[in-house]
Amino acid sequence: MIVNIKKINKAATTPRYAMTGDAGMDLVATEMSHDESGNIIYKTGLAFEIPDGYVGLLFPRSSNSKTDLRLTNSVGVIDSGYRGEVMFKYRPTEHVGNMIHYNVGERVGQIIIIPHPKVEFNAVAELSETARGTGGYGSTGK
Repeated sequence: MIVNIKKINKAATTPRYAMTGDAGMDLVATEMSHDESGNIIYKTGLAFEIPDGYVGLLFPRSSNSKTDLRLTNSVGVIDSGYRGEVMFKYRPTEHVGNMIHYNVGERVGQIIIIPHPKVEFNAVAELSETARGTGGYGSTGK
């Protein structure tokens, strides 16, 4: 699949897979700022033209576990109609001492582009029976 990208910042890095078999492509920070709530915003300098029927999902990298940051929306959603710059917003965790964070020029997250179905809902009086039924929140064990 070919996805058009626009470099909004000349320092932007074209996303790529780090290893064969990877699902996510790394995104690199071109700018770092803070919002009024103290969150850290990393701009990637990139805008995407994701095809209709697909969605871009933004995730932290596994290296995020070595930082004092948590992605504010857990998973970012880049819809096919969005043409703005892709950014990551991280919230610093409450940490005593020197906060560990990403710097400009480092890989700050990853994008996975996947197909999604168009869904229509059908209201019914009853749903089909399953072995699990309405059990949730740990109902299948720890």
